[in-house]
Amino acid sequence: MQMSEHTNQDTMYDEVLEVLDKLRPFLQRDGGDVELVDVEDGIVKLKLVGACGSCPSSTITLKAGIERALLEEVEGVQEVMQVF
Repeated sequence: MQMSEHTNQDTMYDEVLEVLDKLRPFLQRDGGDVELVDVEDGIVKLKLVGACGSCPSSTITLKAGIERALLEEVEGVQEVMQVF
C-alpha cells in the first residue's frame, strides 16, 4: 500500500467515525450501539451491539439508516457490511 492510500484509508476511517457518532444517540435510545470494525477499499464493516445486535430490524437499520448516511457523507464509501 502506498503512503497516500494509507492516508486516505485513515481519513475515511475518521470520517466514518464522525458520522457514526452523530447516529449513535438514536441507536442508544433503543438500547443498542454500533462498533466500527474496519474500513477497507470502500467497505465499512460494522458490528451492531446491545439491542441492535439481536433486533429483527437490524438489517433495515444498517442498510436504510447507517449505510445511507455514510454513502451521503463520506466520499469513497461503497457499502456497509455487518460483521458478527
